[in-house]
Amino acid sequence: MTYPEYLAAEDRSRERHDFIRGEVYAMSGGTPEHSLLSAAAVGELRNALRGRPCVVFEANMRLRNAKADFSCYPDASVVCGAVVKAPDDPQALANPVLVIEVLSDSTEAYDRGTKSAEYRAFASIREIVFISQKAQVIEIHRRNAEGHFVITDYRAGSTVEFASVGVALPIAELYRDLEQLQRLSAAT
Repeated sequence: MTYPEYLAAEDRSRERHDFIRGEVYAMSGGTPEHSLLSAAAVGELRNALRGRPCVVFEANMRLRNAKADFSCYPDASVVCGAVVKAPDDPQALANPVLVIEVLSDSTEAYDRGTKSAEYRAFASIREIVFISQKAQVIEIHRRNAEGHFVITDYRAGSTVEFASVGVALPIAELYRDLEQLQRLSAAT
């Protein structure tokens, strides 16, 4: 499929799809846990970045790397400074500095493998964040001064640092609503 064909199909579709050099991949629906963690990441980052020249986007914002012929919908993304649209897709961002994926059983291999490799091809991306649904674990792949990605794990009880945007958050805040959902689900 060509990219213009993909855009036309995407405009008509109720589902979202990633595009990788002519191949189209349907994104599966999320669980309540996935939705809560995505919303928490967007909300906490938005609050922390208030007053700064950064904007936080949720999962409906498409990213596009035209040079790599790749488009996708991360669970959250952040752009700092000017928002640059893709040259071949005015509905897609071309310059995220941070992307977030909430891991699920059905997408974890794709998120950590193919999608992570595609994110690394964005010159603007400084951090790729993976949030676990199974445990209070956040893994950040951070681009260093040499351009290599270094992995840092943050676990329950610690503070996660989103260095690309200068924000540190207690992991407990990101997982607070998930814990409440689990308590309420166990009560029924």
